[in-house]
Amino acid sequence: MSSTAIPAPVLPLRQGTAGTEPVAIPQLGFGTYKVGDADAERIVDQALQVGYRHIDTAQMYGNEAGVGRALAACGIPRDQLWITSKLNNPNHRRDDALRSFDATMADLQLDVLDLFLVHWPLANSPGIDLVDTWRTMIEILQSGRVRAIGVSNYQEEHLRTIIDATGVTPAVNQVELHPYLTQRELRTAHEGLGVVTESWSPLGRGRLLEDPELARLAEELGVTPAQVIIRWHLQHGLVVIPKTTHVERMRANADVFGFELTAEQMAAVDALDRGLRTGSHPDQVQV
Repeated sequence: MSSTAIPAPVLPLRQGTAGTEPVAIPQLGFGTYKVGDADAERIVDQALQVGYRHIDTAQMYGNEAGVGRALAACGIPRDQLWITSKLNNPNHRRDDALRSFDATMADLQLDVLDLFLVHWPLANSPGIDLVDTWRTMIEILQSGRVRAIGVSNYQEEHLRTIIDATGVTPAVNQVELHPYLTQRELRTAHEGLGVVTESWSPLGRGRLLEDPELARLAEELGVTPAQVIIRWHLQHGLVVIPKTTHVERMRANADVFGFELTAEQMAAVDALDRGLRTGSHPDQVQV
């Protein structure tokens, strides 16, 4: 593959164990939520051709094998790729987590994963313990088969519980975050703890694309509303993983490095916050 990589900045990740090599995550990636396994190889291949080098998947998505086929066929040097996956909800207990991680690695056809996340905290699920799950994640990190570990959909109290118990800080917390749900308090907590914030559903599952204020800003800048939103994420220092199955939108979503939002424009987007979730609240997801 001869495509040129997107010029995405990288953010350094705080490692959980002493002596590990520092790693940095590309700030712009490509999400694969709701991409079926049969389509994943083609769509991820298209994203790689556009220039994405950061691919986000999960056990829950059921498409790791398709993603793995695309990675195996792409011809891009492994050290130029960043691959994230996530532990599925039924797999929190140690033996299940270790077994499922082995399956993830086999499906992705990788020797080393870049980032492995706990997908949901399941903080009130019978028989599942936040700290025990995190200790298993630390065990996976110490095996050398993943460069960094983190969490997804954790609230501040969840983060503090696992950090206080283990002394190991998640490198990343991937949460629903977009201009209608800016997560300002959680982002502030992340900054204090040394956790990188990653945004899923960064376009609010498309709901924000019709927002009049975002349309006004897009016209002002000569770009699309989606480009305004992605640029807003980047300028807030967030990792952002927009997902689309259309090549034209893949290209547009990546074409966000030739303009900047002013402080006033950033504030205008910030002001759209209404605490609106398009996905589940972390407390509602249990097994």
